[in-house]
Amino acid sequence: MQRSTPVDPTKMGAGRAIAVLTSGGDAQGMNAAVRATVRVGIYTGAKVYFVHEGGTVIGSARCQDFRSKEGRAKAACNLVKLGITNLCVIGGDGSLTGANEFRNEWSELLQILLKAGKITAEEAKRSSHLNIVGMVGSIDNDFCGTDMTIGTDSALHRIMEVVDAITTTAQSHQRAFILEVMGRHCGYLALVTALACGADWVFIPEMPPDEGWEDHLCRRLTYQRSIGNRLNVIIVAEGALDLHGKPITCDIIKNLVTKKLGFDTRATVLGHVQRGGTPSAFDRILGSRMGVEAVMALLEATPNTPACVVSLSGNMAVRLPLMECVQVTKEVTTAMAEGRFEEAVKLRGKSFENNWNTYKLLAHVTAPDVKSNINIAILNVGAPCAGMNAAVRSAVRIGILQGHNMLAVHDGFDGLANGTTESSGWSLPASMIEEISLNIAKFNIHALVIIGGFEAFVGGLELVTAREKYEELCIPLVVIPATVSNNVPGSDFSIGADTALNTITTTCDRIKQSAAGTKRRVFIIETMGGYCGYLATMAGLAAGADAAYIYEEPFGIHDLETNVEHLLEKMKTTVKRGLILRNEKCNANYTTDFLFNLYSEEGKGVFDCRKNVLGHMQQGGTPTPFDRNFGTKMGAKAVLWLTDKLKECYRHGRIFANTPDSACVLGMKKRAMIFQPLSDLKEDTDFEHRIPKTQWWLKLRPILKILAKYKISLDTSETATMEHVIKKRGTV
Repeated sequence: MQRSTPVDPTKMGAGRAIAVLTSGGDAQGMNAAVRATVRVGIYTGAKVYFVHEGGTVIGSARCQDFRSKEGRAKAACNLVKLGITNLCVIGGDGSLTGANEFRNEWSELLQILLKAGKITAEEAKRSSHLNIVGMVGSIDNDFCGTDMTIGTDSALHRIMEVVDAITTTAQSHQRAFILEVMGRHCGYLALVTALACGADWVFIPEMPPDEGWEDHLCRRLTYQRSIGNRLNVIIVAEGALDLHGKPITCDIIKNLVTKKLGFDTRATVLGHVQRGGTPSAFDRILGSRMGVEAVMALLEATPNTPACVVSLSGNMAVRLPLMECVQVTKEVTTAMAEGRFEEAVKLRGKSFENNWNTYKLLAHVTAPDVKSNINIAILNVGAPCAGMNAAVRSAVRIGILQGHNMLAVHDGFDGLANGTTESSGWSLPASMIEEISLNIAKFNIHALVIIGGFEAFVGGLELVTAREKYEELCIPLVVIPATVSNNVPGSDFSIGADTALNTITTTCDRIKQSAAGTKRRVFIIETMGGYCGYLATMAGLAAGADAAYIYEEPFGIHDLETNVEHLLEKMKTTVKRGLILRNEKCNANYTTDFLFNLYSEEGKGVFDCRKNVLGHMQQGGTPTPFDRNFGTKMGAKAVLWLTDKLKECYRHGRIFANTPDSACVLGMKKRAMIFQPLSDLKEDTDFEHRIPKTQWWLKLRPILKILAKYKISLDTSETATMEHVIKKRGTV
């Protein structure tokens, strides 16, 4: 929503006080949220307080005193005495419900304190109303209204590390593994883990298995062994129940599989290991974005504004009425208790429902007896990235379940043209297009799934353009963005970018840690990305960089001078580490060596410098849970879309697709996965630099600078409006 009059962001909080506390169970990423709330609060001119033993770097606790009115009056007195009328609470639904109750009885508490003579009438007037904004910190992702709560992604990282380790030993010994993950009332962790690792079965509280599940499970495991799979993986949420409300535990499943099938079976209960460890890049960025939004929501609130939670919907920060979210969360519990399981899944929200539907599609369905006589070819184009295999696997699986014949094309467009083993370039020569058209006819290919980066986008576009000349190319095709650079037009995210981002963030952590005990030191780190500054910017936000140089934001000698002087002043204080990120193609003259020499020279006597070019380690590694899940959903959605398109394009006994909407990019845009015609995206593409002309993440650049303590101008012309969960739920 646009503001009617511009507001100076550095004066928004003048004369105001904000207190930040974390309550309940801890979750990875809470510290990032605390840091962002404090830094942005100070940036706006507000005075910011910590409430100790409310969590994380400031201690986390569950407070019994707060459950009584006397305890809440004591808390109110503390706030009034400090002039605090804005409270930012980071916690689960219990903490946020308590905070809302505190706000509702604020006037009553002030009267109690006045009568007792603990505060003056002037103090009561000055603190006449209390604003509350919540951020949800919970590894279970059990709070309705938000797609992801702070800590969930990091918990998934811990779980997948264990699953990957278990998989290798299970394959060696042909074992069945049962893994119990957290989720007493919510099966999100179990469900996403099952999707990400291709588990044979998942048990979640929201959707108990049908009667006779024991026989069904045994048939499923036996079938998997019969087709050559050496291991079976079963994921169980700790709160899993059967239709009669009886718990389904690891031991029950282990005994069943051992006795009925005789399989060598092992059970592992993960427990609190899921809560600990280093937060993922996603959680750090989520915490930072939520912290900024929380401060803005507090400072924009009026006495009539209901207590809200700042939340993530798709890729957008939104504000939701706190008690509506709590109400819907309680409705899920009621629906499960009353056996309305389909409704419980819907109440969990769009993200949970999509995950469940994808799991159902991939897990328990057998291939149809009747074939469709449709041939769909899948090819990977350009550089590899983590998560591609997940997209290929789900695309092939869904295609087979639809009755299609799925063809794997080796070596990208080059393989499609002539079957050679040389890797192809990023532009298709005319002769190759002719060869591709001949092979499409030769192998009777009816549709194409192209998985890759900018090369895949350009190649797909050239195939569409060539339809005028080659009728064989008039078949539906879909491009699935997969590249560490995240530079494909039509999508906010690409498969592989999250894995690369985590690699950079983890490396930055280690590099900074390597200098522990040394004098003050600044690290200059070069990231990949071509001309796209996504990795440098987001890694800078996640790792707490002092600057991130990118092509999209031109910089000159005056900017460099400002950055060096700013860092010099910081390093003269208690700060001992500096971090500078540079995108590999941000500037042809201001190279990584140039920046290293500049900071080394100017920092003499204050800090020394080290440089590190991360290189191709950013393209490798084990895919993150996000990339596995994202790739799985993209692959499935692409093939289902092609199936519908093929029906539309079937005329006179053959496939003929020549409309723009028959060749699309499948991308994540703001809140949903959508298909956009390749031809429509040409206008928004900078072909010379291989990047989209508009990129959503550029709006996060000012946050990076504010967190690095720069006094810059923050654009506050757009403000998030309060949305309603009930209405939102009905429109999904």
